[in-house]
Amino acid sequence: MSERKPLLEVDNVTLRFGGVVALNQVDFTLYEGEILGLIGPNGAGKTTCFNAMTGVYLPTEGQIRFKGEQVSGKKRNKITKMGMARTFQNIRLFPEMTALENVLVGADAHNTTSVPTALLRLPKHWREERQSKARALELLNFVGITGRSDDLARNLSYGDQRRLEIARALATNPALLCLDEPAAGFNPAEKVALLELIKKIRDSGVTVLLIEHDMRLVMGVTDRIVVLEFGRKIAEGTPEEVRDNPKVVAAYLGVPDAA
Repeated sequence: MSERKPLLEVDNVTLRFGGVVALNQVDFTLYEGEILGLIGPNGAGKTTCFNAMTGVYLPTEGQIRFKGEQVSGKKRNKITKMGMARTFQNIRLFPEMTALENVLVGADAHNTTSVPTALLRLPKHWREERQSKARALELLNFVGITGRSDDLARNLSYGDQRRLEIARALATNPALLCLDEPAAGFNPAEKVALLELIKKIRDSGVTVLLIEHDMRLVMGVTDRIVVLEFGRKIAEGTPEEVRDNPKVVAAYLGVPDAA
């Protein structure tokens, strides 16, 4: 079996907001080709960790490396171009744009047409435009909303809006897709479909980092899990190892850890 290759390395990251320690020496490694769950009770620091990884926050201490290169301090668009994409807890689509146009916004992250080339409508511009549209339609089909390409994003169902946001993130051609609470507001059937979609994304060659409250979904889709509580990592391992960890049980049930 070949040695696993690190894709994302979070190395003793601490993040302070004034006197509040949001992340406290958090460390974990995400390997190429896996689905890693990042879980914990409300206020554990999960989304804060995502924000530090994707350039929203600059860590107070520690380093975050992606493909071996430090990302701390880089602008968000640079991190996207490196191959890291994300979705958000609260859907951030362009409501007055069509589903297709929303995905094209993601595809634009890697277009190389200059402003003069676009203004003059030179062949390179038309070629990139055709390629982007074909890729966008392919992604809408991939996430399961093929027939909604011309619908305004605001007219899509909540579940389809979630899928559209994933399609837009995938349009940036990421090596790593970070999903922040993708099952929020889903019914049981939608959650099952989402689980299959996440596996499909990984099988397509994209590594996945998942924040999710639904433990059944997390246990059913992840290869490994990292658990945060009050900004500190308290456990890491396979779903089975994490499920049986007394510290994790105590964190979720609010009972003292006897260990």
